[in-house]
This record gives sequence, structure tokens and C-alpha cells, in this order.
Amino acid sequence: MESSAAAPRAEALARVMVRARWWVLAAWAGGIALAAVAARGVADRLDVRGGSLAATEASRSDAVLATRFRQDEGETFVVVLSGTVARHVLDSLSAAVAREPYVRHVESVLPADSANALLLVTLNVARPDSVLRLVEPVRAAVRGALALTADGADVHALVTGDTPLERDMLTVTTADVARSERRLLPVAAVILLIACGSMLAAALPLALGFGAITVALAVVALLTRVLPMSIYVLHVTTMIGLGVGIDYALLVVTRFREELGRGTSVAEAVTRTVGTAGTTIATSGLCVAAGFAGLVFTPLVETRSIGIGGLVVIVAAVALALTALPALLAVLGPRVARRVTLGASGSGAAAWERWARAVTRHAAWALVAAGLVLAALTVPLAWLRVGLPARHWWPAGTEAGDGLAQLARLGGAGDVQPIRVVVDWPPGSSAVAAGALRGLRALSDSLAADPRVRTVRSLVDLRPRTSLLEYALLYSDLPAVRAREPAALDRFLSTDGGATRLDVVLADTTSLLTAMDVVRRARRLAAARPLPAGLAGARVLVGGYVAQNVDLQDALWRRWPLLLGVTLGATALVLGLVFRSVLIPLKAIVVTALSVGATLGLIVLVFQLGSDGTGAVFVAVPVLMFAVVFGLGMDYEVFLLSRVREAFAVTADTERAMVAGLGVTAGVISAAALLMIVVFAAFAFARVLIVRLLGFGLAAAVLLDASIIRLVLVPAVMQLAGRWNWWPGIRARRDS
Repeated sequence: MESSAAAPRAEALARVMVRARWWVLAAWAGGIALAAVAARGVADRLDVRGGSLAATEASRSDAVLATRFRQDEGETFVVVLSGTVARHVLDSLSAAVAREPYVRHVESVLPADSANALLLVTLNVARPDSVLRLVEPVRAAVRGALALTADGADVHALVTGDTPLERDMLTVTTADVARSERRLLPVAAVILLIACGSMLAAALPLALGFGAITVALAVVALLTRVLPMSIYVLHVTTMIGLGVGIDYALLVVTRFREELGRGTSVAEAVTRTVGTAGTTIATSGLCVAAGFAGLVFTPLVETRSIGIGGLVVIVAAVALALTALPALLAVLGPRVARRVTLGASGSGAAAWERWARAVTRHAAWALVAAGLVLAALTVPLAWLRVGLPARHWWPAGTEAGDGLAQLARLGGAGDVQPIRVVVDWPPGSSAVAAGALRGLRALSDSLAADPRVRTVRSLVDLRPRTSLLEYALLYSDLPAVRAREPAALDRFLSTDGGATRLDVVLADTTSLLTAMDVVRRARRLAAARPLPAGLAGARVLVGGYVAQNVDLQDALWRRWPLLLGVTLGATALVLGLVFRSVLIPLKAIVVTALSVGATLGLIVLVFQLGSDGTGAVFVAVPVLMFAVVFGLGMDYEVFLLSRVREAFAVTADTERAMVAGLGVTAGVISAAALLMIVVFAAFAFARVLIVRLLGFGLAAAVLLDASIIRLVLVPAVMQLAGRWNWWPGIRARRDS
């Protein structure tokens, strides 16, 4: 058998691990224990808001609001009250909440039917992290005040708003990760017990997976001190750590038992295992890391965090598989080999060999059949619409989400996340000059003409049926206006008087997806030339939650070529150097791209086009699916090709090499894929939509990859390519 250039170095590492096994295990045990301590409370330090790392129009709008408008007025939380809400209950509740030190003012709204009421609680804290910490205190204050109010026990209160929605997203995300881990552990243990044949052998992959997750979360916790890290890194670190960690451990344990079965000593079996399976794991780790590395160059906190988290957990899994696991196998020895695994069993290997012979002998038909299946699954991709989903974006069953739904029924959901238009005049100009007010009125009327807009609030919309002349007279005495209407003036006029803000409140029938079109229309109005009289020379910026997501989508698409180049280039380079082949990297890229396309087609079919579909797919999903699926697809590619190359170096026959390679790896790949599917599928039931999309997509991708791609398409392509698979590097030794 021809060894790869890395095998001698891997075997040298294995000998060190065997000799120093107790020191290695002690070091890892201590390191993981410290990591567990460092990782505690990591969720509280993760970023919920996300956003762009580069300057965008929405961020420039936010900067004007943050630096030139009064900052003693923070976000407004909406308290939705239902039941029989009497006036005295509402007044008592308003007075009690207004006494809280972090509340600036409270406004109550009681409709005529008294079945529902609203409390608008404006904070005197404007920093996002400080506002986030006030969500639970506001909820506690509302419930405490109701409990002490006569008839308050009959009133149900829900606190919602921009930050409460994000706070509940954080809570749900943390709970989903913990619940998924609890559900996964027994299922994964059963599958591993069946695959490995003993509890001891089954425990090793689980230990490696959870060890990698613990180390990765500790590193993420440290990184939060210098970098914003998204809350989604919790899900991805857990999914990838368990999936890849179990994969690598299963491959090592399988090869170790195979080497012991040949009658070698424990030390020699460990050395040969690391020299073969270890180099495969190192190669696979590099390929998987290439996918995540591309995400590090993206301009979003969410995608960059996932890229960093994926890289860290992959490095941890590879390090454990190449150091701690060999040391542990040297200690446990033959006790790991009480029964053969699924992949090495005689009947299982024979069945897979028969399958491989059938595929290689009918390679052309197999290629056509697999291609047609993948093409059919890719067809729905033609209807892909990228944007904020029209439905199910906020987690169901949360207080803020339920409050937003109830607010929509009352006709007030659009107030929670308005589109903010900032108009900034040149220095020395005034936003309340007669000409400026005339330009504002023209802009406000143009925005309000959109049927998706319910109302526009601005300096020229404070009072109904008020003329521009009356507004000009009103603002000629700003101190008097500020004394009568301080909240309105603080909200819509900058402290220097040179900038103003318009809040575009969308109709409750307008989804987030449609709201993105409203933002684009507002920006077209702002960019139109000539501008309305009075706005000449002014800078018009469109911001707010929806505008931020429009900017994120545009920024991510602009970085797409870089992500594509980094991922494809790094993967091709690694595979080309390891297998010393031109065709293998090209083939791997093409078939994995087919897998990505089919996976995205399934996501569009199930989530976007379904009867209760989302109407769109968030922009990060296709980008993440490409990077992660591409990396994971290389996992099984390397597993299979490493054994096929070993066989070809001996037989010089492509068909025999494919039969031999598939016979010894198909069982391991199937068991590992089943475990990965279970891990990812558990997250497909998360309450956060983007996590559901990722969980479903990754489970579908692994299923396609381990079945149609690795068991049909790859053997068929390699059979048809023959010796060209290995050109120009490998030469078979016919005398072996």
C-alpha cells in the first residue's frame, strides 16, 4: 500500500501519544474541565441583534440619530393588555410603571370597548445592551403592579417591542440548544451502540463530540471580549461539533478495530490507525474548515460568527481525534474490539461490495439516474426568493411574539418597527425653515401614497389638517413648542435643528418581506433627482430594522464571489495536494455543488413554497448552506477516496479499487451519516426559523451526500474516468 506523504508524520505523532498516553489524557481532562468553566454563561455574552460589520445606509442613519438627537429617550416597549381593562386599572398600572427609575414616561391607550388596552413605556436608557437587560425588569414591574391593583388579576399583560423580541429570541435559542442536546444523547447512544457493538466503543465518539463542543464554546466565550459573536453560534457549534466529532471518532475506532483484527499489537494498531485514518481526518478537517473559512470574510455578525465557531469546533474535533483518542485507545486496547463494527462486518462489507460492483458495471446508467434525481430536487430553486420571511420570523410561543400578534389584531404592529427616514441638511440650515418644511411635506406625502404604508409621523404630520404656513408659524418659537410637546420635538428634531426624522409606519397586513420593497421604494424617492423643493442639498437616509436587513442582504451578496473563491480554491488545493490529482478536486467540487443545489431546492419546496410557507428565505441561509454543506460534503468524500486510493495503489484497477474502498467505508459512512442526520434533524424542530432551516437543510444534505452522491454518483464518475482519476500523481505497484 502506498502511504501518503503525511502518513509518516502522523505515525510519529501516534507513537508519542502511545508513550505519553496518561499525560495526554490528563492534559485533555484538565483542559476540558477548565473549558467547561470558561464556557458557563456564554449565551449571555452573545450578540442577539447581529447586523453588518461594514458601514451601511441604515447604520449611517442610526449614527445621526445616536449623535444628534436627544439620548435620554430610549426605546418604547409596548404593553398589550387584554381582559376587562378598567380605567382605574390602567391608571394604577401607568403610575406604578412610571415610578421605575429607568422609565422616562408612560402613555396609555384605552379603546372604547375596554377589552384591550396599550401601555407605551418609553425608557430613559438608549444603549442597546442596557435596554436588553431591562426587558425582564419591565415585565416584572408590570406584573407586580397588576398584582397589587384591584381587578388587576383579571388582566393579562404581554410586553413586546423590538428589544423584547430579541430578548425572547435569546432565551428560546438557549433553551432549544439544551433541549436538543438532551434529546440527542440517548438517540445517538443507541445508534452508536448498534454500530459499534459495545458500550465502551460507543462512548468514545460521544465523548469526543461533547469535548469538542466544550472547548469550542470556551474559545467563543473568550472571543466575545474582543468580537461581537452571534447567538446562532450556539446552534452551529453544537450541530457541527457533535456531527463531525462523532464522525471522526467512529472512523478512528473502526480502523483501530480493523488493525487489531489483523493480529497487530495495540501500540502498532494505534500507530497504523493514525497513519491512515488520522491523515484522512486531517484532510477532511481542512476541507470542512475551508467552507467555514469563507464565512469569516462575510460582512455580517451572524455569518462571520458561524464561520469562526465552525472553524474552532473543527480544530478541536481534529485535535481530539489525533491526540486524545489514540491515547485512549492505547489505554483501552482490545476492550474496544469486542465486536466488529457495522463497516467492518463481513456480511455488511460483502453487501456493500456487491452494491459497488453493480454501480461500477452500469456506471453510465447510474450516473444518469443520480443526475436526474438531483436535477429534480434542484428545480424548486428557480422559485427561490431571498429576503425577510413573510411569516414565522419571530419564535412562536414567546411573550414578545404573542404580544406582537395580538398587537397586529388591534392594528398597531406597525408601530413596533417603523421605517426611519432621516433628513440631514447642510451645516447652517434649519429643518424647520419654511422651505425645509415644504420639502418634508412633499417627501411625507410621497411615502404615505404607498398603499402598504399606514401613516407617516414627522414634524409636518403632528396635527391633522394643519397647513405648512401654520407649521412654519408653530416652529418659529421652538422653546414654546418644546414646552408644550417635548416628546414629539425630541423624537423628530435634532438638538442642533439641522436634521429631522420621519417614522413610516407600515400597515399590519404588510409582511417583513413586503416591507423590504417599501424600503427600496423609499430609497428610490430619496435618490430621485431633482429632489423636492426644500430638500436640495439635504442627505436622506433610510434606516430601521427592515432597512438594516436590506443592507445586510446587499452586503452579503457583494461578498458572495469572495466566499465562493475562498471555499472552492481552498478545497481544490487541499484535495489536489493530498490525492495528487487534477480530476478528483474538480469532480468533488462539481458533485458537492450538485448536493448544495438539491438541498436548497428542498428548502425552497418545504419552507418557502409550502401551504404555510415563509414566502422567502433569509439571505444568510443559502450562503450558510453553501459553505457548511460544501465542507461537510468533503468529509465523506475524503473518507471514501482515501480507501479507494489505497486499493488502487495495490490493484491498479479502478473497478476493484472502488469495490474494495466502498466495501470497507460504506458501512462507516452510513452509520456516521445516520448520526449526523439525527443531530441536524433535532435542530429542524427549533423555534427559531433560521435554525430550523439550517437543521433541515443540513440533515437533507447529509442524507443526499451519503446516499446518492457517495454511493452512486461518485463511484460511477470514478469508474468512467478510470486511471485519469489519479493523474498525474499516483502510480500503482503491480508487484504488491
